[in-house]
Amino acid sequence: MPGEEQQVRQRKSKSKKSRSKGKDKGKGGSPHAQVDDVLDGQDDLLVPPVLLPAKKPAEERPKVIGKTEDESSIAICLQVLIPYLLAGMGMVLAGMVLDSVQHWEVFKVITEVFILVPALVGLKGNLEMTLAARLSTAANTGQMDDPNQQWTMVCSNLALIQVQATVVGFLAAVAAVGLGAMSRGGVELDQAAVLCASSIITAFVAALSLGLVMIGVILGARRVGINPDNIATPIAASLGDLITLSLLAGVSSTLFQYRDIWYLSPLICLLFLALIPLWVVVARQSPPIREVLRSGWQPVIVAMSISSFGGLILDKTVSDPAFKGMAVFTPVINGVGGNLVAIQASRISTYLHFWTVPGVLPYKMRQHWPNPCVTFFSSGVNSRSARVLFLLVVPGHLVFLYAISLLQGGQTAVTVPFVLCYLFAALLQVGILLYVADLIVRFMWRRSLDPDNFSIPYLTALGDLLGTGFLALCFRSVSLVDSLGL
Repeated sequence: MPGEEQQVRQRKSKSKKSRSKGKDKGKGGSPHAQVDDVLDGQDDLLVPPVLLPAKKPAEERPKVIGKTEDESSIAICLQVLIPYLLAGMGMVLAGMVLDSVQHWEVFKVITEVFILVPALVGLKGNLEMTLAARLSTAANTGQMDDPNQQWTMVCSNLALIQVQATVVGFLAAVAAVGLGAMSRGGVELDQAAVLCASSIITAFVAALSLGLVMIGVILGARRVGINPDNIATPIAASLGDLITLSLLAGVSSTLFQYRDIWYLSPLICLLFLALIPLWVVVARQSPPIREVLRSGWQPVIVAMSISSFGGLILDKTVSDPAFKGMAVFTPVINGVGGNLVAIQASRISTYLHFWTVPGVLPYKMRQHWPNPCVTFFSSGVNSRSARVLFLLVVPGHLVFLYAISLLQGGQTAVTVPFVLCYLFAALLQVGILLYVADLIVRFMWRRSLDPDNFSIPYLTALGDLLGTGFLALCFRSVSLVDSLGL
């Protein structure tokens, strides 16, 4: 049957061709054909499809970066202005408190309390403003979007500032006792114990209360779409001076009344120092805070030492009739300078965290040691904010001087020569601080140190020293002008 054999061969050849075409489609055809070929060859191996996680839109982070980069001078000014004025009024009230309590018995007997004033008031720069800058950067970079991570960061930061406040409060009192002994030629132990206990309690309570306020402000600002860098540090400054001075006056006066109970003040010191290990355990839950706990002591302690020298100037001038009113203006000029420079340092730090990694400066900030023209007159957003903050000095201080003249009722003479000298001193102080902020933040970043933790304590302490020194020169200059009859 040759005809039937031929038909069978033709059918077999057609089936081979159809199978070969199917294979060719599977290699270069649709994915369904490829899957069919795999299933035809391996019917017993059914591999479930791999589900890849959905990628987050790439536009989320650049949008935040672009928003920060595109901030106009008007937008910066509007966000900073109200907190800045509120902070200044808080400093005016703090000055009124200091001017009032300087006549209390404890301030007359234990004059070293005046040395404590800039050091403890400066804690808002060493601790609260550093906390505000650290959390603002974390909020702006999305590190606090997860509730669990947010809770850990909040608790760790609060525990950290309690450790730092206790240690710095104790060291500030020791420094005040030492500087007082150098000028008085001796130390009275009961007064030293009252000074130490007052310093520790004031630092601890002020740090806890202001820390809670800062956390609420930053989280609230983030929710309503306001840059926390622009408002957190001014609010810390507005409350910090008033709360700290009120606490210091009240606690020191109370302990001074009970100084006959010789063990009371030492026992308070030991109690707060014994709580340090507990705060350390809580703070170590967060790896970044663990690093700050290990290496973040140098700027805080150095800043406290610098502020103590400013306190020594205040101690020597506040009782001199030629410097009448020094106590009123010291918190204002120191607070405004520290407030403005903390805003600038926090903004530059956030900018660096956005655009590069620690150790490497971005192209727009490639100069390691820029001159003042680059700091104030370049086209970058950081230069723009520096100009805005510098221009806020004169109108802000005029408002604060007017408020002081009203509240004092004529007791402090705010004359034209004094106003001119005062405004010149304030402009010089803030100009120096803004330029130094640009230098020190770049330097810290090149050394792979977080400017949020290391720069602000130095800057606010320098602001206290410059403000107190320039203010003393201002009073001396006005006194000379009056004596010459000009």
